[in-house]
Amino acid sequence: MKVIALLAVLFSLTNAFPFESNSNGTTWVVLVAGSNGWYNYRHQADVYHAYQVVRNHGIPEKNIIVFHYDDIAHHSSNPTPGQVINKPGGTDVYHEVPKDFIGKDVTPKNFLAVLKGDQELAKSGKKVLKSGANDNVFVFFSDHGSTDLIAFPNEYLYGEDLNKALQYMFDHKMYSKLVFYLEACESGSMFNKLLPKNINVYATTASNPTESSYACYYDAKRSTYLGDVYSVNWVEDSDRRDVGKETLVDQFNVVKQRTTTSHVQQYGDLVINQLTLKEFQGDKVAPPMDKLVVPVTDAVDSGDVPLEILKHRVDEAQSDTQKLIFKEQLQRLKDGRQFLTDHLRQYVNSIKHLVGDDIDAIMNTKQELNNRQCYRQLVDIFNQKALNLNQHPYVLRKLHVFANVCEKLSTGTDVELKVDDAVQHLVSYSYEHFANAYPFPIE
Repeated sequence: MKVIALLAVLFSLTNAFPFESNSNGTTWVVLVAGSNGWYNYRHQADVYHAYQVVRNHGIPEKNIIVFHYDDIAHHSSNPTPGQVINKPGGTDVYHEVPKDFIGKDVTPKNFLAVLKGDQELAKSGKKVLKSGANDNVFVFFSDHGSTDLIAFPNEYLYGEDLNKALQYMFDHKMYSKLVFYLEACESGSMFNKLLPKNINVYATTASNPTESSYACYYDAKRSTYLGDVYSVNWVEDSDRRDVGKETLVDQFNVVKQRTTTSHVQQYGDLVINQLTLKEFQGDKVAPPMDKLVVPVTDAVDSGDVPLEILKHRVDEAQSDTQKLIFKEQLQRLKDGRQFLTDHLRQYVNSIKHLVGDDIDAIMNTKQELNNRQCYRQLVDIFNQKALNLNQHPYVLRKLHVFANVCEKLSTGTDVELKVDDAVQHLVSYSYEHFANAYPFPIE
């Protein structure tokens, strides 16, 4: 009986920790801030903070690849030139951050090429992953997102393309295990029903497939938000905890508990979450780089950040003239958003012979996306012919309309013909109504 009991214990331990430590390999880290502009300060600050933490935990600089537009540290609005903080009163997180990919080089093409270890990119002098079958890879991305896509400064990346790159990495033995943390609105849509469970990839996201992520830490001195709720929760947790003892699922549960504004998700091979943080974020036990604890009390929907910043500026105005200017900017922003909503409704109404009469449902609900080909056509057409998603990020808040249209078109017969009809209507509508589009002042 004692032998049977011992075997049972050993079996349970084997199932609890099916992966061995990464003792024969090394760890690689890819950090991506996909936005630019002062209003998006928080995304680069998140990534800079993550860089400092993994360096503090012993990941060598040569094994870290960083994407950031690099336009906030020396921005004219920065009261502390050359410094970036990720929370009120926090330490500078910008120092020594490498400029691997900055400015116009922060693109989906380069990001995917880095993941795939593209040799042509390497020959041009850029860093790419050189990881092998015994190595672990940790990826952190912070930016705007929408249904089935995440944004970059001038382009965007679809979930299907990201997951194809992960599959390529697995097929070419570019990692033992890969962990992906994703901060973006509707970030769950990048992995839901897309990420296989058998390619040794574990992902967590700031939100589920249909909800926003949230910004936090408004700073009156800088007139912007310094961080994102999900991001600061995991980065600050990693900074303070023993990376050799805390597991990925421990961190997931901590972040999920602290992130009360959205529903943090996990996808892929959930067995991997039994591994400790040291396998992906560095194995050096080091004192916290920042002991200051600042509770999150001011979280706001990421899509409302420009509105909230202007509201703060109205309240903080030093004169009646200044207050009037900010009020006018706020109203123009509201008008611009209403312009977009009104014209999307009119477009949907123009194809009700294809989608039916329930226009309100298409405008205001979020259905699960299945017809990705249709969705990509509508989004790309709108981006090219109507309003550029990167110049007007608020459009990302409305892309669910196209997803809903595509799901309506996918019922019944003649699906391809109906999609073609909807696409042509969008081309015509965009030309007629967005040629002289309302100039969105911010987002």
